[in-house]
Amino acid sequence: MKGKGSIVGRWIVAILALGALGAVFIGMLIDNMPKGTPQKVEGYTPWEKETIALVSTLPVQDGGRIKPLSTYAGFTMLGLHGARSMKVEGEGGGTFKIKPTEWMMDTLFRPDLAVDLPTFRVDNSKVLEAIGVEPKGRRDRYSYNEIEPGYDELIMLAKSYQPIAKKERDPVQQQTIDLAYNIRHYESLLGYFGFARSGIVLRGSGGGTEPDKRADLSAVMTTAPQLRAEIARTQREGGQIDDRMQDLLQQVVEGANFSKFSIFALPPKSATEEDWLSAGNAIMGVMTLESKDPETAIDDIKYLETAVRSVALGEKEFRKHFAEFKERIDSRTESRGELKYVAMETSYFKSDYFLNALVCFLLGTLFALAMWGVGQSKVGKILYWITFAFTAGGGAICLWAIVERCIIMQRPPVGNLYDTVIFIATTGVIIALLMEWMTRRGFSLGLAPILGTALIYLARRYELGDASDHMNPLVAVLDSNFWLSTHVTTITLGYCAGLLAANLSCGYILMRGLNLDGNNKGLRRALTKAVYGCICLTVFLSLVGTVLGGIWANYSWGRFWGWDPKENGALMIVLWTLAILHARLGGIIKEWGLHICSVLTACVVAFSWWHVNFLGIGLHNYGFTADKKFMIFIYYGAMLVFVGIALIAMLVEWVDKRSVKMTNDARDAKALEA
Repeated sequence: MKGKGSIVGRWIVAILALGALGAVFIGMLIDNMPKGTPQKVEGYTPWEKETIALVSTLPVQDGGRIKPLSTYAGFTMLGLHGARSMKVEGEGGGTFKIKPTEWMMDTLFRPDLAVDLPTFRVDNSKVLEAIGVEPKGRRDRYSYNEIEPGYDELIMLAKSYQPIAKKERDPVQQQTIDLAYNIRHYESLLGYFGFARSGIVLRGSGGGTEPDKRADLSAVMTTAPQLRAEIARTQREGGQIDDRMQDLLQQVVEGANFSKFSIFALPPKSATEEDWLSAGNAIMGVMTLESKDPETAIDDIKYLETAVRSVALGEKEFRKHFAEFKERIDSRTESRGELKYVAMETSYFKSDYFLNALVCFLLGTLFALAMWGVGQSKVGKILYWITFAFTAGGGAICLWAIVERCIIMQRPPVGNLYDTVIFIATTGVIIALLMEWMTRRGFSLGLAPILGTALIYLARRYELGDASDHMNPLVAVLDSNFWLSTHVTTITLGYCAGLLAANLSCGYILMRGLNLDGNNKGLRRALTKAVYGCICLTVFLSLVGTVLGGIWANYSWGRFWGWDPKENGALMIVLWTLAILHARLGGIIKEWGLHICSVLTACVVAFSWWHVNFLGIGLHNYGFTADKKFMIFIYYGAMLVFVGIALIAMLVEWVDKRSVKMTNDARDAKALEA
């Protein structure tokens, strides 16, 4: 009977595991493959790789730090499009895959093509129906030109919904506001270089049937002192500004306003000035005579005008002029000491380390299942080392990625919610591999890639949903490398140890409940000791981290403890794990009890780590993720399922033991009668 149960159990676990892996794999494909049928864009041709590489490393200031344009493009595209790639059908019927830098280049330098790109993701077709635009389906992507007929209605509706408190808005109202914001943001990008493409029309300069002449905006900027002097003279004399001058100034203001936001790519010469300028800021600074370095600003605009207009002359010509502009910007950025990590960051995002790590963990999980399936044999040993290679490889990739992130950010590895996920995934895999090195049972090795797969996939889903750059400077409450290195890192390691204990206990419950171990009591004891050790590590790290957090709070806020939700969550972990250890030492709980409590530890950790961020209150007001709350409840439900399996298995074991005892008692009674 045991043998049959073991075979059935293995099949159950294999089917569930393969189903989960299939879901993760499909999710990866959905995240990384462009959605739907390629949209047709007449005359679209892809950019050359050399041009993309040149533009991608242009330094810009965004989110309080200097980053390559490719990073800004990636998160902007993610926020508008919901993915980092799209497919279009272009010149000659060819299908082209467009990535963030190419998409940004189209938007800035080829707006006539960009307006037909499927840039906007609309999750609810009712938003489009409300503004009079015919939807393609319930959820799809649309170009600017497809939404433009309902533009006025969209803006009007968004303004009417704005006064409604965010918590009281229904999904359609919120998505209408979001779409209006995205459209406005995209318009600022489309028109950013409008001043360079069209120049300034000099009204009345044409003679007879001749059209009016045009002047470069940079040329107009050189006359700013004379223009301001003329305006001042006219005002002193009580006269009116000439209509042609008014028209000229209006064109300058409009051109500057379109390029005032979004891209800040012009660094000041002085290292004491922190804020970079957008093209619009540079223009208005010169025209209002407020610029501290008007000559540099005028030259910057002149270089931009030349580069933007050269697009029409061919990509080679554009590359030549853009390289001249970039060399100018790079030189100033380097003199300010802000260029050294731009190339590294470009390479970091291009390498997509965590996707590669996820692939390694997925393969490691598959080979782990095969390893468990064949058992102790030559094939099993081969699979053991293959599993180890993929798992260690995934962990090494994650570790290298975190090191690069630390260098780029110039801070410790954990500073926001996204950082915690990749940090816990990496340290969890490393600890599991160390446990395997000490026990050599194959169990910790098999669970390590599963933990890595789950957490790295969670990190990718969170990044896609949040669509914000998690390497930006921290909020003021966290801006301390010392406390990030001590309190935050320690408390996060406590989360890691607690989740690893729960992961091992889930494996124990499946193993014993489905009789996968063939009643191997030695393996069970080894796994129980490992879980007990992880619980001890959890309480130690959580307690030390909580005390360090109190010291930091006293330093920053003037009080050691304030019953803040995040503080309460950390205290819950400490109290819960202390209760487990005391119950185990006191003999109140045995093996089954320890593992059930360990699984429930995952719920306590998840509440402290994630759930308190949904509350939106407290001094730890960072990392709030109000969207996708259901995911945490699914996790709670999954943990309760494991508890249920454990209780059923305990009941079955109790019934079996009771049945055996009754049989033995009956046999003994018959023997006595005989």
